[in-house]
Amino acid sequence: MKKLLRFILWALLGVIVIVAIYGIYKPLEEGLTLDGQPYHNSRVEFLYDLTYEQDGMIVHQQNIFAKVLEIMDQAQEFIVLDMFLFNKLHTQPEADYPALTDTLTQHLVEKKQKNPAVDIVVITDEINNFYGSYVPENFRLMQENDITVIFTDLNSLRDSNPLYSGIWNTLFRWWGTEGKGWLPNIFGKEGPKVTLRSYLKMLNFKANHRKVLVTEQKALISSANPHDASAYHSNIAFVVEGKIIEDLLVSEGAVAAMSKQELAIDYQVREEEQVAEMYALLKEPVQTALAENPASGENVAPSNVTVCLLTEGKIKKHLLNELDALGAGDQIWIGMFYLSDRSVIHRLLQAAERGVEVRLVLDANKDAFGLEKNGIPNKPVANELHEKSQGKIKIRWYKTHGEQYHAKLVFLKGRAHSVIFGGSANLTRRNLADYNLETDLKIMATNDSKIVKDVENYFTKIWSNEDAFYTVDFEEYRETSGWKKFLYLFQEFTGLSTV
Repeated sequence: MKKLLRFILWALLGVIVIVAIYGIYKPLEEGLTLDGQPYHNSRVEFLYDLTYEQDGMIVHQQNIFAKVLEIMDQAQEFIVLDMFLFNKLHTQPEADYPALTDTLTQHLVEKKQKNPAVDIVVITDEINNFYGSYVPENFRLMQENDITVIFTDLNSLRDSNPLYSGIWNTLFRWWGTEGKGWLPNIFGKEGPKVTLRSYLKMLNFKANHRKVLVTEQKALISSANPHDASAYHSNIAFVVEGKIIEDLLVSEGAVAAMSKQELAIDYQVREEEQVAEMYALLKEPVQTALAENPASGENVAPSNVTVCLLTEGKIKKHLLNELDALGAGDQIWIGMFYLSDRSVIHRLLQAAERGVEVRLVLDANKDAFGLEKNGIPNKPVANELHEKSQGKIKIRWYKTHGEQYHAKLVFLKGRAHSVIFGGSANLTRRNLADYNLETDLKIMATNDSKIVKDVENYFTKIWSNEDAFYTVDFEEYRETSGWKKFLYLFQEFTGLSTV
């Protein structure tokens, strides 16, 4: 009997190991980890939200979701919305947050009621139904009004936490997560109680982390969530038009297919020849306007701007290539909520050694919806970059007031051309190694283009505290703890982290 039990235990352990290894490398749905086509002469707009201190008052400068509502209002054929956090739960009952979730939900419902022919699809992460425990009120309201709601099937994603996921996939996954809950909802005291099985699923640390809006006219790629408790976070977004919309639909269609549903959107933009003809018609009056006033053409003429869509691991591939191409006198500006990927860290150190000017604006990772965080990963990473570069890498912390500096923005400025990365992806292993679902835009433009000037002005403003108090010196939140550095490295290597 002992030999039989020993054999069963070893066999079970073997199955768990095999399942864990498969979970790391299993194939992804076709259309994910997308390396989009570059589209030239593109129109792109930069937006940002900022919370800051001015004249002793806290100011919330909010632009992104006003643009989201505007784009949805203009849609005539379809709306595809893919958002990570889309709920109104929070852990601070006394907090007065904007009703962002209800506002966006009601806007979608009213749009469908007034224009039934507009196809509306909302894709979201299972964090919003606590991994299958219940259907939240806002999503139920959408479904009742003929809006397609897709909760992403996270089981289809690779396992970033294989030490746990191997056990979960072998022993617990098959029991599901639905049923009468009896455990408290950690995302909000007012939330429905949840099952133990949903907590066990949560510990896989998987996510559809995208923040994307697509219509037949425009698309918005952002770092912002329609989540009440996130409403005052500092975020960034880009609005684009044209054929890149087709790439976005392919990418979102892959998420739907992965979740055993179909994104039935019939859409095709003008042929390239028609676009060329349209620009030819504009050419003469635009040149005349530029001759009279060079600045007047920035919002009219198609400039030397190229955009392409990147998702999941392709974001890292392009970013590392662009970092490697920088030389002495070039500049790196990064505004980031989480920075922990070892390859990116090494490239930043190498760039600084080559004479590239490196400036980082980081969140201090000290606030999380009313809870105090331990500063991991940004504090130990920032100290490492400061020490190993001997101070060549300049770092400032965004001064938060309970909210987060939630931007995910990289600006690489060369002598004549610049490259910009922005969207949902933090610079972490989970975000860049084909684990999370992520969407970023890569923008390549001449330095005299409006988009480059806008992004550069954004960084200059918050770095120099122009007209308000945005950032503080590196020493303000510097962390030299060896224990925290070990913990960060352990979590980054094993995947035992929500970062």
